[in-house]
Amino acid sequence: MSNQLSDRLNRLAPSATLAMSQKSAELKAQGVDVINMSVGEPDFPTPEHIKQAAKRAIDENWTSYTPVPGYPALRQAIAGKLRRENGLLYDPSQILVSSGAKQSVCNALLALVGKGDEVIIPAPYWVSYPQMVLLADGEPVCVEATLEQDFKLTPEQLEQAITPRTRALIICSPSNPTGSVYTKEELKGLKDVLLRHERVMVIADEIYEHINYTGTHASLAQFPELRERVVLVNGVSKAYAMTGWRIGFIAAPEWVVKACNKLQGQYTSCPSSVSQKAAEEAYNGPQECVEQMRQAFERRKNLIVSLIRETPGLEVNDPQGAFYVFPKCSSFFGKSFEGRTIETSTDLAMYLLEVAHVATVGGDAFGSPQCLRMSYATSDENITEAMRRVREALARLR
Repeated sequence: MSNQLSDRLNRLAPSATLAMSQKSAELKAQGVDVINMSVGEPDFPTPEHIKQAAKRAIDENWTSYTPVPGYPALRQAIAGKLRRENGLLYDPSQILVSSGAKQSVCNALLALVGKGDEVIIPAPYWVSYPQMVLLADGEPVCVEATLEQDFKLTPEQLEQAITPRTRALIICSPSNPTGSVYTKEELKGLKDVLLRHERVMVIADEIYEHINYTGTHASLAQFPELRERVVLVNGVSKAYAMTGWRIGFIAAPEWVVKACNKLQGQYTSCPSSVSQKAAEEAYNGPQECVEQMRQAFERRKNLIVSLIRETPGLEVNDPQGAFYVFPKCSSFFGKSFEGRTIETSTDLAMYLLEVAHVATVGGDAFGSPQCLRMSYATSDENITEAMRRVREALARLR
């Protein structure tokens, strides 16, 4: 029997973030004290009122298949959230719930992108964006946004990247992996470019919306003249510490929602019924928990940025959202310790894991090979100890 895999699968790369998390888990299983700063999820438990809603849902037998786009009550709750928090008016028919925001992004790409279509992706980018474009038979066009520009795409870069084959732009704010947040004025500059190119759709990944230190969240969907070309992606994973519940959604023009509904109906059907009832409570219930977690993340951000800036050889901006820092580490390339030479950021991440027992992710996977992603979704004590270990390990490189 032939073991030949499809060309589609052979084009994809494995997830570097999941791979590093697995290596970290393997070392921990061997008894090594690893501080994991590679993981992209809150370290808080799901708030109690949300867990209680899930328990009630089980007791009340909300355990059958649901409509493919999600329970009407959940879609109504999402529409209420968008109206209340974002000033955006969406009908529930313009909302589709999926098994996580990751599936929501992939649904949109599979629905919109065809063979040979180009999708503009600012780099640094979340590791899965280019792979999803390849899965859709499209071509990722990665545009570098440097540390000096706070890792944000400029209107000039966007204009230069658009071609007659451009079908979509993916924009993530607050950003994974950099924590950068686009202001409304910066998004207006991108919007003005997009209005000159009518074929280009926007996939706005806003899953980190509530982990924001600027005091306000801006979205390309806020511009009425662009709204019909924006697929807004969000979910409960980050804001409500519900990563394992797997609930995300799109809010989009109805023709896009219908297309994604058709697609989802053929390969995953509905999201988890119990998780949907929990998400409904997340959106309709008390919101104090969201602010409490946001404040904790901001405190941790300030701590880790100060510690990185005290570490010779690392250079970092001041990220304004999410729970990541993305320091530039290229000053260590070419240096060695005990026969091990650092050639790439992935080499450095592996060195820090094996020598300092701190798990990070090399920037190569995010399209920015000079940097390193570190998650501060962990305790203040872990952050302080991790940076002590990192500083000592880096000082050994000569």
